[in-house]
Amino acid sequence: MARRVSMPAADDLFRPTSDTAPAEPADGQRPRRVRAVADEDAEASGPRRPSGRVRHDEKMTVYVTSDELLDIEHARLTLRREHGLAVDRGRLVREALALVLADLEAQGADSPLVQRLLDE
Repeated sequence: MARRVSMPAADDLFRPTSDTAPAEPADGQRPRRVRAVADEDAEASGPRRPSGRVRHDEKMTVYVTSDELLDIEHARLTLRREHGLAVDRGRLVREALALVLADLEAQGADSPLVQRLLDE
């Protein structure tokens, strides 16, 4: 008879951890704090904003070359290293997409997106 292994549930794996601050290093330097990008309320009637860190019900698969994926990873690591912004690749792509779509809406045929697509 096969025996079933008891696995932890997702709630057990992703439960909140304590809010205590980590101890400072022995050499006296404070560790650099990396923060997640805070979302602003999208109530303002301004340019289109990306959805940010919310549950997304829709999914779209995009295939990229290995060089494009490396560029995305490099941008993500640069944001973390130089600006202290911890973002995942999906968030980075949603932000970039929001910028391009807002520029297309504002500039129309003069937008760099239209120009690049016409040049192909």
